[in-house]
Amino acid sequence: MKLKKTVLLGAIIAGLLGSSLASANEEQFIGLPSYRVGPYAAGGSGLFGGWIDYMQLVNERDGGVNGVKLSWEECETEYNNARGVECYERLKKKGSTGNSVFQPVSTGITYSVLEKVAQDKIPMVTIGYGRTDAADGRVFPWVFPMITTYWSQASAIVNYMGQKEGGMDKLKGKKIGLLYHDSAYGKESHAIMDKLAAKHGFEVIKIAVAHPGNEQQSQWLQIRQAKPDYVVLWGWGVMNPTAIKAAAKTGFPREKLIGVWWSGAEEDTIPAGPAAKGFVAAGFNVAGANYPVIADIKKHVYGKNKGNMEDKTRVGSVYYNRGVVHGIITVEAIRKAQEKYGKGKALTGEQVRWGFENLNLDDARLKALGATGFLPPLKITCADHEGPGKVKFQQWDGNQWKVITDWVDSDRPLVRGMIEESAAAYAKEKGIKPRDCSKES
Repeated sequence: MKLKKTVLLGAIIAGLLGSSLASANEEQFIGLPSYRVGPYAAGGSGLFGGWIDYMQLVNERDGGVNGVKLSWEECETEYNNARGVECYERLKKKGSTGNSVFQPVSTGITYSVLEKVAQDKIPMVTIGYGRTDAADGRVFPWVFPMITTYWSQASAIVNYMGQKEGGMDKLKGKKIGLLYHDSAYGKESHAIMDKLAAKHGFEVIKIAVAHPGNEQQSQWLQIRQAKPDYVVLWGWGVMNPTAIKAAAKTGFPREKLIGVWWSGAEEDTIPAGPAAKGFVAAGFNVAGANYPVIADIKKHVYGKNKGNMEDKTRVGSVYYNRGVVHGIITVEAIRKAQEKYGKGKALTGEQVRWGFENLNLDDARLKALGATGFLPPLKITCADHEGPGKVKFQQWDGNQWKVITDWVDSDRPLVRGMIEESAAAYAKEKGIKPRDCSKES
């Protein structure tokens, strides 16, 4: 009997140890469809570098998320739609539970895999890009255009212009140029700018720039002839410094050239040289290394020579910090999902989706993360997959970005109304029955 008890006890202990070891070896896989080559490499290398460094921080400092280490693999898309789809397919079954989340950092790739993610039950997070009407989670349960969308950004930019002019009524009769990247990304601006023009009585002049954007003579001739009061630079990559230098050459005031968040990084201003001084851009994150979260990355990641950035001076830049924002949101969604599905367990994409939809990064949580002011507080719900829709504005002083506003609101009623109208039309076209959020838990 004593022998039987000993054997039984040994079996129980072995089972518990085995379970503990299995838990300790669990990894949460995150596929990264990055772009480090091609005309948009400067943005991609900074963003994905910051994202990887944050995940490395969580592994090194915290031992992972409740003991579950983060693992990742990059797949080079070159910001190309076809390659993006290939990377989606390549990454989706990686790891013990499959890819946790797909974040293409490309509007074109977002549209290309929009229906695939729902079929495969993998959440797609599009922070500051993608299809705006996917913010209606009732119709798009698998897509999360978080923090703020292109439509909210455009609205906030117009609100900023109204502030500069002394009131929104002062925009009546003004001309606003829209110099946009001739792609799905650039065209996402059209509907909202038309709505805002009709509401506030200004004229919007749309001017397309072909990929990659290093030829803009005819566009700036058109701008010089039209004499707009402001120009919104809806650019990407080499298009941005080319536009900034062209504005200086034609005598257009840089403080009246307002960039979107994909036009407002050091990689846009430094190549433009002195011409960039005074240039203003929107952002859902800010530049700077004077945040505790960045200090922790320097200490725990670069202090151990495990940093992803070859050029360490880019740590704290706009794109790098944007990557850290991607990391924070991804990790916090995994942490939230573990509260429901089990702490210390690797989760499926379907389970992580619940974490994104119930994410609540309030002031207290941002402070605990060392990210107060780094990004706005963020709360996601079943119906609202966007969140606050706020941006800050920064101005280039010739050497660095200086924040010149607090968080600026969008025209929430207008933007949300457009989102719901567009999402309803998509649902009707695709035969989708919108979710009843009162039945979600």
